Amino acid sequence: MTEESQMLLEMTEDNMQGSIVHLEKELHKIRASKANPAMLDGVSIEVYGSVMPLNQVSNISTPDPRTLAIQPWDKNNLSAIEKAIINSNLGFNPMNDGQIIRINVPILTEERRHSLIKMAKNEAELAKISIRTHRRNSNEEGKALEKEGVSEDEVKILQEKIQDLTKHYIDKIEKLLEEKEKDISTL
Repeated sequence: MTEESQMLLEMTEDNMQGSIVHLEKELHKIRASKANPAMLDGVSIEVYGSVMPLNQVSNISTPDPRTLAIQPWDKNNLSAIEKAIINSNLGFNPMNDGQIIRINVPILTEERRHSLIKMAKNEAELAKISIRTHRRNSNEEGKALEKEGVSEDEVKILQEKIQDLTKHYIDKIEKLLEEKEKDISTL
């Protein structure tokens, strides 16, 4: 393979791996088992005139498997944190005792399990779309290389390798989704 083809293939693989990393982060946010501080990763609050992630203005811990405890570094932020959690649509009901905010993580109902599985499937589908977009873009760049003088056979080999990468990463997405569905279903 020419140097340009190899670079394009490596770039494609990096982009596809980035899609997998993003999917893993998104699936991690979908609550499945016990309380986990990562459940609040998407929550941001407005403090000191700017929007900041919750974990940058407080300590988040799990005193037991069903409870999250949020202890802000500045007690003046308690109400802003409580409001941000309520507005995050995570289905949590924070309890503010003036010192710390506690969240009792509810036991999953069958309806909530189906909803979480549906969310996981949606994230997986978005990741597949991303992988396919990277494939399409790389194939187009491969065709552009042909116009720059790379042989037609070389471009065909490149496209086959890109397709192999695509299949590999789509299979990886399916495996991640299967694991998450199992995790959600077996609680």
